[in-house]
Amino acid sequence: MKVLISDSLSSEGVEILKKGGLDVTVKTGMTPDELKSVIGGFDGLVIRSATKVTADVIAAAKNLKVIGRAGSGLDNVDKVAASKRGIVVMNTPGGNTVTTAEHAMSMMMSLARNIPQATASLKAGKWEKKKFQGVELFQKALGVIGMGAIGSQIAKRAQALGMSVLAFDPYLSPERAQALGVEVCDLDCIYSRSDFITIHSPLTDETRGMINEKTIAKMKDGVRIINCARGGIVDEGALYEALKSGKVAGAALDVFAKEPPENNPLLTLDNFICTPHLGASTEEAQLNVARAVAEQLVDYLVKGVARNAVNVPFVPPDVLPKVQPYLGLAEKMGSFLAQIYEGALVSVTIEYSGEVAELDPAPITTAVLKGLLNPILEEAVNYVNAPFIAKDRGIEVKEIKSSDDKEYPSLIKVTASSGKKSFLVAGALYFKKDPRIVMVDNFRVEVVPEGDMLYTTNHDRPGVIGDLGTTLGKNGINIARMQFGREEEGGKAISVISIDAAPSKKVIDQLNKLPNVMSVKHVKI
Repeated sequence: MKVLISDSLSSEGVEILKKGGLDVTVKTGMTPDELKSVIGGFDGLVIRSATKVTADVIAAAKNLKVIGRAGSGLDNVDKVAASKRGIVVMNTPGGNTVTTAEHAMSMMMSLARNIPQATASLKAGKWEKKKFQGVELFQKALGVIGMGAIGSQIAKRAQALGMSVLAFDPYLSPERAQALGVEVCDLDCIYSRSDFITIHSPLTDETRGMINEKTIAKMKDGVRIINCARGGIVDEGALYEALKSGKVAGAALDVFAKEPPENNPLLTLDNFICTPHLGASTEEAQLNVARAVAEQLVDYLVKGVARNAVNVPFVPPDVLPKVQPYLGLAEKMGSFLAQIYEGALVSVTIEYSGEVAELDPAPITTAVLKGLLNPILEEAVNYVNAPFIAKDRGIEVKEIKSSDDKEYPSLIKVTASSGKKSFLVAGALYFKKDPRIVMVDNFRVEVVPEGDMLYTTNHDRPGVIGDLGTTLGKNGINIARMQFGREEEGGKAISVISIDAAPSKKVIDQLNKLPNVMSVKHVKI
C-alpha cells in the first residue's frame, strides 16, 4: 500500500506509517496539476490545510482508498466527491483543542494589555506607558459563543482568572451549563452584557456575518472581540468601522474571510491585533495530529478499521448494503431537524418500526446524531465521536423499536426535546433507496432532503404560496419542488420549498415580512 504525504507532517507521523508496513512518499508544495498527475498511484493521502483535494483530484485518484487530515477542518476536501468514489475521509478531532483555547486566551490577554502595540513602540525607541494603559480581566464578563470542546476549555481558563462566563450554544443543556459553571444566555444577552466576546462556532449560513453592524450596535461600548474560530463569522467591514469609532475598544483575529488578508483595512488600525491562523500551531498539537492521522491510516489500510471517518461508519461488510440507505436517511433527518429546531437539546428519541427495526440500530442512531450535531458545533462530528459528544453535552439518547408501521415498510422517527417542548421528524425510504422526510411535527409531507431548502411556517390563508413564489422569482431564485402540510383548514401550515440557489439574508428577511408568514428558515442538506 502506498501513501502520499502532500503537506508538512511531523517525522514521527511518517515513521508510524512506515513501521505499519506502508510505502511512504513525502512530496509537499505541489500544484493542483502536479497532485493530479501523481495521485493515481497511491492508496492513501495525508494532508493538512494547504492541499486542496478537489473533485478533479479525486477523479484522478484511481486507487485512492482513504484521505487523512492531520487536523479537524475539512474545508479543503470535497467530501461529496470522495464519498461517491468510496474514499474514506478521516480527520483528527481533539488534537488541537487545548492549543486553540490557549491561543484564544493569549489573544484576549494581549488585547487587554496592548502587548503587541507596546512591544512595537518600545522596539521603535519609545517609552509610552500612558498610551498603552490596559484593562484587567478580573471580574469582567466573558461571552463565549459556542460551548463545544474549545469553548468549554476557554470557560475553565477564564474562570481561573476571576471572570464570569456567559455562554451561548443552541444545544447547551442546563445540566451541562451547571457542570461548567457558566450562565446560559441568548445572543442578545451575550452582546449586551459581555466585556469580552470570544467566538468558537463553525462557519455556517447562520453564523456567517454573525458579528455585524447590527449586532455590534447591541454590544457594550468598549467591548473587545476575539475570533479564533473561522473567518467570515465576523463582518470585517463592520468591525473596522466599530474599531475606528471606539464602539469596539479592540479586536483580535486569528482567522480572516480571505487568507492571507490582502489590503485589509483592519491591518491599519492600532487597536486591532492579529495572527496568521495560528490557533492549532504548536509543537504539541502538530505532533498529536501527526501521530493520530498516521495511526488511523495504518488501522484502515492494514487492518480495515476506520476511526474518525466523517463519511463512513464502521459496519461489518456483510451488513453494510442493508444499512447504508438508512444511514443516509438518518443523517439527513438529523441535519434537517437541527436546522429547524430551536432551544436547548436535552434528549433525542429515535423510534424504529418495520424492517429497519430488525437491524442493529447503533450505526443508524449514530448517523442521526452526526446529522443533528454537525450543523451547530465547532468541533468536527463524525460517526465515531458523535455518541461521545452527545454524552459529554448531557444529551440523553433513547432508542425504541416498535411494531410494523401500517403506512411504511420501514419508518424512523426522531424526536428532539428540551424537556419542556419537543419536535419530531419522520423519514422513510422510497423504493428501499430514496430518502424522504414524511412528517415534520404534526404535518405530513413528502420532502426530498437534499440541497437548499426553505422551511416556512405560516397561517393557512389564501395567497401565501403565491407570495412566496413571487418573492423568490423577483430575486432570481428558481423553485425545484414544494411540499405543504397543514393541521386543519385555516390553522397553522408549513411549506418545504426546494430551491436552486442559496438565499441571501436579504431574501430571507423579505420572506419573513410577507403577510401570514410566521417564520422562514434556510436549510441546507
